[in-house]
Amino acid sequence: MTEPVALSGAPGSPYTRKMLAVLRYRRIPYRFLIVSNPAIAGLPQAKVPLLPTFYLPGPDGALEAVTDSTPLIRRFEREHAGRSLVPSRPSLAFLDALLEDYADEWLTKAMFHYRWAYDADIAKASAILPCWRGMAVPDEVLAERGRGFADRQIGRLRYVGSNEVTGPVIEASYRRFLAAFEDHLRALPYLMGRRPGASDFATYGQLTQLAEFDPTPMALTLSLAPRVTAWVGMMEDQSGVEPEDSDWVNPADPPPTLKALLAEVGRVYAPVMLANARAVTAGDAEVRAQVDGQAWTQQPFPYQAKCLKSLRDAYGALVPAERALVDAALDGTGCEPLLAA
Repeated sequence: MTEPVALSGAPGSPYTRKMLAVLRYRRIPYRFLIVSNPAIAGLPQAKVPLLPTFYLPGPDGALEAVTDSTPLIRRFEREHAGRSLVPSRPSLAFLDALLEDYADEWLTKAMFHYRWAYDADIAKASAILPCWRGMAVPDEVLAERGRGFADRQIGRLRYVGSNEVTGPVIEASYRRFLAAFEDHLRALPYLMGRRPGASDFATYGQLTQLAEFDPTPMALTLSLAPRVTAWVGMMEDQSGVEPEDSDWVNPADPPPTLKALLAEVGRVYAPVMLANARAVTAGDAEVRAQVDGQAWTQQPFPYQAKCLKSLRDAYGALVPAERALVDAALDGTGCEPLLAA
């Protein structure tokens, strides 16, 4: 593409921040349209309005609105050479994809929970998020928009599974994640070694909110994991990194700190993803799972069932030698049931 990539989004969207950082690292020229920009009205509309929305050529050359961050990263891998986010070894690429999905589909539960479960966080989000959709309005209009936005988002907590029973499970998981990631950062600057993978940018996207915006998790992150807080600021612009293929971790000998992170994936993300897939397949009205000995309930989420299928398809496509490396890396982490037939 000769023209800069166009996308619309907002600073309060972790997926917007994920993809802006991806474009900077990949050195892909772009133009960012904040959601209040009137130019968006003349662009194609997404079937499901999510952020960020990219405006990219379709099969016939006409612009299409595209919203899913993970397929977008893979598309840019095909269309732009160099500075790849996908590890060269298929086994490591699979582990990177698993951690990317964990960040996109589980860490976002922590982000959504903290933002809409605590008064201070609700107050800040209600005051700031509506401004990004247009702040040149009277105070009373902005306040009314904030109240309406908060009411809608709090009503959606059921989709991520945040409630009085599961809230402590989500918070305990976030604390364990912080401890494991802080430990990993003592030895390596990225999840995937000495160069970032897609999982780094997915994790960064969620942490832009958890570590830098919402008051409750921001204070918690700084207290428990100062390296993680610093890492989020560093990840915003990685355009100066000059990666080498040797910078990836060795999938045959992954660091123990990476396995500790995968154990957290297996502990919380795996049982919920499996229960969600069962509920979607059965047409059930509610997802029921056990996470850390607690009953977990939420509304079924068909998209996450698709995510699980994609991971299983990727695992099934691995040649035996690479699959064996994945099996060894995941052994004992609790992730194994994700890949069972």
